[in-house]
Amino acid sequence: MIGKINSIETMGLVDGPGVRFVVFMQGCPLRCKFCHNPETWKLNGKADNYTPEEIVKKILNYKPYFKRNGGVTFSGGEPLMQKEFLLECLKLCKQNDINTCLDTAGSIPDCEEVLMYTDLVLLDIKGTNKENYKEMTSGNFDNTAKFIKLCEKMNKKLWLRVVIVPGINDTKEYIDELIKFIKPIKNVEKIEFLPYHTLGVHKYEELKIDYPLKDVKDMDQDKCKKLEDMLKEGLKH
Repeated sequence: MIGKINSIETMGLVDGPGVRFVVFMQGCPLRCKFCHNPETWKLNGKADNYTPEEIVKKILNYKPYFKRNGGVTFSGGEPLMQKEFLLECLKLCKQNDINTCLDTAGSIPDCEEVLMYTDLVLLDIKGTNKENYKEMTSGNFDNTAKFIKLCEKMNKKLWLRVVIVPGINDTKEYIDELIKFIKPIKNVEKIEFLPYHTLGVHKYEELKIDYPLKDVKDMDQDKCKKLEDMLKEGLKH
């Protein structure tokens, strides 16, 4: 079994708890307007081939750095695009007592067996209803809704992450919608707002792809933090 891996980060600090070995997998069914990794979209794009055993061998080399609360995070792209390969990697990780984290948009909901071997789900919230989800991602909101229900059913820990984009979802109205959307979700341990940035624009130019947010500036970090505080305050009531 061969997996397509776009890149690897050996000492990640923002993709789950502790020090993480982050595997960025190739392939994604969404086309998010704010995506800064367009090189991961195509499953047959430029990538390195690995077997599950080869990936886990690499992970094991860094296990001494994980300590108690680190581990491996499978990200992308959308790691569930390579579900069978991902499952084998996760099984091998659990055999070696490695904490596992899945960074996903939940766009491929038929993944119960994968979640059985996943300790934590980092779930990207890209919209609160069919309309704004479709506008932001060109994807199907129902898939993410099903994925959330599956995580609840399986009692999976969730960290929710929201990219805040100026002029699109940086308003009180959107925060109010998020509050209504997030409040019923069970097992949410953490919520993070991520300020939109333009660091990936050059990749679109290199790939000769039109960048959908050409005139949008980087999100002000202070405003982003205030909006996050507004959300967390709203969820208390």
